Amino acid sequence: MTENPVPRPRRADARRNLDALLEAAKHVLATSGVDAPAKEITDRAGVGVGTLYRHFPQRSDLVIAVLEHEIDACAEAGAALAAANPPGVALAEWVRHYTDFVATKIGLASALHAADSAHQELREHFYRRMGPVLEGLIRAAAAAGDVRADVGAEDVLHAVALLCQPVPGRDAGYGRRLVGVFLDGLRP
Repeated sequence: MTENPVPRPRRADARRNLDALLEAAKHVLATSGVDAPAKEITDRAGVGVGTLYRHFPQRSDLVIAVLEHEIDACAEAGAALAAANPPGVALAEWVRHYTDFVATKIGLASALHAADSAHQELREHFYRRMGPVLEGLIRAAAAAGDVRADVGAEDVLHAVALLCQPVPGRDAGYGRRLVGVFLDGLRP
């Protein structure tokens, strides 16, 4: 029986490069979308294109790494919001947090629904992390009488994503306003 070797920790400079790439990619993907040129990302990170491809051999690897990190942060906000607020407020605040996440991810909805197998892992991570958090917030708010009981996490995740699609001539505030109307519609 062979044991799996323990992976060596990354060198400090390699870790800095990786962190710089993820931060640069987060910004570039938010402003230019998931099809942004690699050069735009590497220039912002202050590294060469070779460094990008050493860490992320496929574009989908980079997109997935950035989005998974942000998905995790959004999901983790649910517990803090639930602990600090009444159920209806916690749900509304989390949906606003999710709205900001979706509104800055040009192409996220299409990536989540694409037939491309490279995005399958991202889809699974998204629903695995976001679904239970949102379902818990919805059930708590419904039990408190703050929202309708016939709405599930998948309904809210999809509705917000659709409401945040770019509209010609409108800024991101427009999608946020539409999500506010949607939240009002969740009330019993």
